[in-house]
Amino acid sequence: MEHHPAKAGVSAVLTGITLNASLALIKGITGWFGNSYALIADAVESLMDVFSSMVVYYGLTVSTRPPDENHPYGHGKAEPLAAVAVSMALFIAAFEIARHSIHEIQTPHAIPHPATLVVLLAVIVIKELLFRYVLRTALDIQSTALQGDAFHHRSDALTSAAAFIGIAIALIGGKGWESADDWAALLASLFIAYNAYNLLRPALYELSDAAPHSDLSLRIKEVAREVPGVVGLHHCFVRKMGFDYYVDLDVIVDRNIKVYEGHDIAHAVQNEIRSVLPRVSKVLVHVEPSDPALPDPL
Repeated sequence: MEHHPAKAGVSAVLTGITLNASLALIKGITGWFGNSYALIADAVESLMDVFSSMVVYYGLTVSTRPPDENHPYGHGKAEPLAAVAVSMALFIAAFEIARHSIHEIQTPHAIPHPATLVVLLAVIVIKELLFRYVLRTALDIQSTALQGDAFHHRSDALTSAAAFIGIAIALIGGKGWESADDWAALLASLFIAYNAYNLLRPALYELSDAAPHSDLSLRIKEVAREVPGVVGLHHCFVRKMGFDYYVDLDVIVDRNIKVYEGHDIAHAVQNEIRSVLPRVSKVLVHVEPSDPALPDPL
């Protein structure tokens, strides 16, 4: 994957896996001995982060494989598929945390130990920094799956923040407020479900070949118009395939030129677009003869 955008994504994912595995162990042990279900739920969420990051890692590596006989357009769809898997993991985590929180709310238990607050504060800081690092990388390489991984880190930070508030309330309130951290875990599950929904939408859009942001399409048209011999444009369709973009473009040329000249113009358009916009992997150009009676719609 040398010089491939996925290389930076893989590095960010591996960093997240290492940190999440360590945090899950620390939170789980502290929550168990500190008598805090909110912290245990937080540890479970970190374990889900490890799982989802592994899925993202697999999706990123598969998406970089070259085209083959069964996948002539490459394996780019593995990347949004990984994002869907991550969102499903988030939904499952949210459901399980909510279910266990309700059970704990109904079950009398002791107040959490104050030491849990120290652990939670450290976790919040670490996960927020990790979120920003992974999100910045995801935006740089335009990876849907990695953005999902970033928001998974943010959901973990939110879970920890909710647990911190709940435990603090329980400690301040004393007897009768023992379930405050369980209510916090229940609230955190809603945040997790919300993040899962926000991740699932763009992944499904990409899998269904929804058009990417309009700025890219406009830039492609600008580049195509500058190619000598291009009289105008008709349709311009763009779809995202993993880290690359595929373009279908109708180019209008002078109706009186020879076929080979139109063919040369089409190749010039392809080469120019791919040169100016390296993330555009393939450009399919359809040449149309000019018609003075028809205006150029693009």
